[in-house]
Amino acid sequence: MGMSKSVGYLENIPAWDSSSAEKQAATLRICLSPEHLEIVFIARRFFDEFGFSPSMRPLARSVADNLGVEKATSLYLLGLFPGSPARVVAAIAGLPKPKNCL
Repeated sequence: MGMSKSVGYLENIPAWDSSSAEKQAATLRICLSPEHLEIVFIARRFFDEFGFSPSMRPLARSVADNLGVEKATSLYLLGLFPGSPARVVAAIAGLPKPKNCL
């Protein structure tokens, strides 16, 4: 299937694995830690449940529900995923770009 027009967002979602996550994170100059991966897996579970990638608010809500409110803050997520956390998480998670992210 290959890559879509938006570089980094996999069209073939089942092709994703932790190795592809590490490669994509490296292109974004992010060294994946367990803290990164727990957010990435939450985004993937969100996608599996709802059929679309979470934008910032649904991502933060899912993180709060799964990991606690202290990890759902914008500052925490921006620290792990600089720029646009929801967009960066989706790219690393091998998910489509969230619809309402610039």
